[in-house]
Amino acid sequence: MTSNSTYSYQWRHIEPLTDDERSINLRTIKPLYETWRTAQSRLEQSSPNNLRMFNEKLIRRLSIETGIIERIYDLDAGTTEALVTHGFIENLVPHSSTNIAPARLIDILNDQEAAVKLMMACVAGEQPLSVWTIHQLHETLTANQDTTTAIDQFGNRFEIPLLKGRFKENPNNPRRPDGTLHGYCPPLHVASEMDNLLDWFAEYTDEDPLITATWLHHRFTQIHPYQDGNGRVARALCTFALLQAGLLPIIVDRDIRADYIKALEIADDGDLSNLAALFAGLERRAILQAISIDADYEVSSQQTLSAVALGNLARRIEQHGNEPSQISQSQLDKLRTVNDIAKILRQHAHHTINAEFNTLNELLSSIAATTLRIDDGGADYGTAHWYKHEIVQSAVADDIFANFTDDHYFVKGSIRANDERLIFVTSFHHVGREIYGIMEATAFCRVESFGHSDDREISAQGFIPCSTEPFVFTYKTESTDITAEFGKWLDSAIAIAIQAYSARL
Repeated sequence: MTSNSTYSYQWRHIEPLTDDERSINLRTIKPLYETWRTAQSRLEQSSPNNLRMFNEKLIRRLSIETGIIERIYDLDAGTTEALVTHGFIENLVPHSSTNIAPARLIDILNDQEAAVKLMMACVAGEQPLSVWTIHQLHETLTANQDTTTAIDQFGNRFEIPLLKGRFKENPNNPRRPDGTLHGYCPPLHVASEMDNLLDWFAEYTDEDPLITATWLHHRFTQIHPYQDGNGRVARALCTFALLQAGLLPIIVDRDIRADYIKALEIADDGDLSNLAALFAGLERRAILQAISIDADYEVSSQQTLSAVALGNLARRIEQHGNEPSQISQSQLDKLRTVNDIAKILRQHAHHTINAEFNTLNELLSSIAATTLRIDDGGADYGTAHWYKHEIVQSAVADDIFANFTDDHYFVKGSIRANDERLIFVTSFHHVGREIYGIMEATAFCRVESFGHSDDREISAQGFIPCSTEPFVFTYKTESTDITAEFGKWLDSAIAIAIQAYSARL
């Protein structure tokens, strides 16, 4: 090593799951695990075809994004959606939509899809992870990649043949923009490190599956056992761990690439919590999208489009307010106990919004005439229909179905200073096409301006989403376990609303 070469991260032997990592706070998502497994069983009965289609699209999206994360290719959003919907078809890829030949892109995507399906087959066959399986996974992922770049001990780059399904024979310590090197496991120690990784993973059957999946992903990236393709393999192994636990694969997409890399760097420094929280959010979203798929219905090739639409409407009317026959009334009553948690959170939200808006009111009252009002709403107030449009809009943007066949609750905070008024709403509503005992909280705000003559509203900014992701809870959630996390979530949402209001004052 030359004297002017330094490491931003120096390789060290991987560690088993630590007590600090076991204690990472995932209390807000843990109750969702079992709730999802129950929901999945119901979906397999009520919507088997649409569940299959959902899983196929999930796999295709995962297969596309894993290569974009690694900068193997670029692909625009429109073509991405076409390939997710219709499959990996070369004719769907315009030359202008990607930076590599469309035929080569499709070959790579097929390889990445095959790798995900390999992990699914291993889980279905109850095959444990082994070095042979991971070699097979790497070989599948790199089937259409023949060379890669190696980096010697002096940081020099040179092209070498890619060893497919074989551990690296040269160092692969990348040089960062600041000139430092990120140290990965030397080739000499790869085999023993991988043995430790797999032995420890096999022992973690009773650990939190999201933490285990996060640990497996991170420790594998620390080893970096292959000359190239390690990131893709790591995300596939994460998929294996989640599927093995009865959960859904997560999609690390291009929009969160920076957050993902940053979380990995923080994990290298000994803190796995950021990466675990990132993965938990992605798992939560996948589950909410899965329970939002519609029920199957038959479409005859002889039917007109209008007949299909009318038939679908008739089916919805028939099912309106009713749960599928496989759910007993006692089970349904149990699922609906999630409403009790929503009321507790609504009360907490009322006190928090009241306190924050009173502080805001004190600041504004010295320079303007102010009015302040905090109201609860929902089925118990006869206002359950309020704000449905805004909630549905927000849900549709995330491919989630907001269900209003059961109770809906909200808190509305309103503050006016002279001619400017802020309305802030926190909503609690069911998620999914059926009642699964899963609810989410979302938050949004609106800023209104009034005229001087008749005090009528003369302009209004549309409702602004104030929560980057929903706060999810289930009938199995203990309210005492999530109050603190809900408080942090709500505080962040209120801050966004106040910033939007401040910009108009």
